[in-house]
Amino acid sequence: MYYNQIKKVRTEQGLTLLKLSNISGVSVGYLCHLEIGSRNNPSIEIMEKISKALGKTIMEIFFIQK
Repeated sequence: MYYNQIKKVRTEQGLTLLKLSNISGVSVGYLCHLEIGSRNNPSIEIMEKISKALGKTIMEIFFIQK
């Protein structure tokens, strides 16, 4: 199973959900759902926006295997 690293990377960078939302163009609500795992199938466009905003690759953010 794959887990995303949005919250881990976001907090390491000192970003709030609101700041990440402003940078990425993805809503705070959707980011929150992704972080807690209640949504787990974002589109490639959403993954690109979030990864770019965090300065990481899609693989580094969304495809961590546990």
